[in-house]
Amino acid sequence: MHERAAVVRQDEESGDPSCLISMAEHERVVACGVDVPQEPPAVPLPLSDVGITGKTVWLRLNGAALPMRAGICVDLPATRRGIHMSRMEEVVSRLYDEEFDSLPAYAASLAAGVLEGQEGGRAEVGLAGSLPVVRATAVSGRSSLDTVEVDCRAVAVRKSGRIRTAGIALGVTASHITACPCTQAYNIELGGGDGIMPMPTHSQRSRTTLRLSAAGGLVEAGVDDLIACLDNALHLTSDLLKRPDEAEIVMASHRRPQFAEDAVREVARSAWLRFGGDLPPETGVEIESLSLESIHIHDVRCRLETTLGEIGERLDG
Repeated sequence: MHERAAVVRQDEESGDPSCLISMAEHERVVACGVDVPQEPPAVPLPLSDVGITGKTVWLRLNGAALPMRAGICVDLPATRRGIHMSRMEEVVSRLYDEEFDSLPAYAASLAAGVLEGQEGGRAEVGLAGSLPVVRATAVSGRSSLDTVEVDCRAVAVRKSGRIRTAGIALGVTASHITACPCTQAYNIELGGGDGIMPMPTHSQRSRTTLRLSAAGGLVEAGVDDLIACLDNALHLTSDLLKRPDEAEIVMASHRRPQFAEDAVREVARSAWLRFGGDLPPETGVEIESLSLESIHIHDVRCRLETTLGEIGERLDG
């Protein structure tokens, strides 16, 4: 293999290794050439978001390299024609060699690094992916290797020449089972049931997301904390279930049936009980539940956007 001392080379299969453009000539042109992104645009309008999407980044989290889907963007001043995209990729490559203790810490570092290499005043990073979770089944105690979806958003801003983190959000989405209270109420009204076994009703798989956000700095809560909140409020499902485990989760979901509305409210209460004494009251709370209906063609969606303090005021009141 010939040494790559040129920008473009002739076809090496021909046996002629001569270069079309020497490295010295390339460096000369770059040094005196125009930096096109720095040029003024034909239409001098500022742009809110410019960047890359569909990008896979790898972060080192607690000793493991994990892939995440990423979107990275910055704002663009009206005086600049474009962003320097390669500088974004340089930050991604540099951070690959660093170890992080949380997804928000990585997202904040990536947003700050990206903004440092651009001329705008704001950078935003969005990450999404999956993490493994090992959970013990309720009756047999077997270990089930399950999956939760995680997402993280970080915003960095430049003010008075300094770059700081202006917002962080961390979310977890888990699957669970819900049993509808309506058919149970109907069957009870008919005089059914002995008070010991719950009445039959239709059930469905649901997906609920809990997301916490902070206006500045990092959210002082981790993925495990968010999973625990969901687990306390919902009937989380597992991939590995022996027959006693199956019977237990079906029985539990029928003894405590839930609408999508119930699921969201129970998660809100669980978040307050777990974080109310530790996190600031202005901590943002976003909860969304999607019920994949079993007897309807449509699905059901429910969402709550509030703060930790507002939840506490409602519950304490």
